[in-house]
Amino acid sequence: MNRKGPLAAAVPTHRRVVTLPGRGRTTIWEAPGPPGAPVLLLLHGATLNAELNWSGVINTLGRHYRVVAPDQRGHGDGPRCSVFRLEDCADDAAALATELGIDRFVAVGYSMGGFVAQLLWHRHRERVAGLVLCSTARNMCGSPWERSVAMLLPSAVATAAWFPALYPLGADLIAAGLLDHDLGPAERSWALAQMRRTTLRNALSTVQAVSAFSSHDWIGSVDVPAAAVLTRHDRVVPVRRQWKLARAIPGSTVIEVDGDHGVFVSSPGRFAAAVLAGCHAVCAGPVDELDTEPTTTAS
Repeated sequence: MNRKGPLAAAVPTHRRVVTLPGRGRTTIWEAPGPPGAPVLLLLHGATLNAELNWSGVINTLGRHYRVVAPDQRGHGDGPRCSVFRLEDCADDAAALATELGIDRFVAVGYSMGGFVAQLLWHRHRERVAGLVLCSTARNMCGSPWERSVAMLLPSAVATAAWFPALYPLGADLIAAGLLDHDLGPAERSWALAQMRRTTLRNALSTVQAVSAFSSHDWIGSVDVPAAAVLTRHDRVVPVRRQWKLARAIPGSTVIEVDGDHGVFVSSPGRFAAAVLAGCHAVCAGPVDELDTEPTTTAS
């Protein structure tokens, strides 16, 4: 992976293009893991791509698991779309697993990817062996201010679609605030370049879909092992909402990590340790080789 950051070379990581019949093509990053290891399907957040969200994690996870990280619909090199729907992302992920010959997997979702992971269980329960939900919630539109912003999104999406001058603009115009303020210049430049691989139009359509999502009515029925990785200082997904999600899922394990919403770039080792602990909790694996010791509790 061509990133400016502390990505070790201990685990072989491959990038390739996969065609999903009837759905388009996507680029995936993958690590084979040990023979017979459980499969982790990593689902990135809104305005990100697999390389940006997961490049600091794949090597750590790949020592224990087979790892597959696709670019999602409308993002990076994911399948193209005119209207972004989270349900399509969930169906893409299930189709990718089929194409790769994977029967069951643990869905690991970050932020918006956590919504997609929840939908994967809801729509394709026979495929999902567990959930690791990072920096995410049951919904993202609860307060009056958030509802007001959501009401303006359709107009913003239409504007981006109707004015050709806006087509070349990238997601970094609205997503730069996801990055931690103290991020180094090289890391920030690399992260913004990755964000620019998603168009502003697709980013706005994604935010509109995210604002409309809610799993309140069914998330309490989750019947597979689950873990929630909580970012304690998150400015995008308030930690109280992350806790509400964790407490709504019966028997879920909570992993707390010091960091903001951009912890995957600013502190990749710390983030990787927390995600690994969540995966071990879901897969009943050993908690070893952690870069830092996360706080683990039962919800």
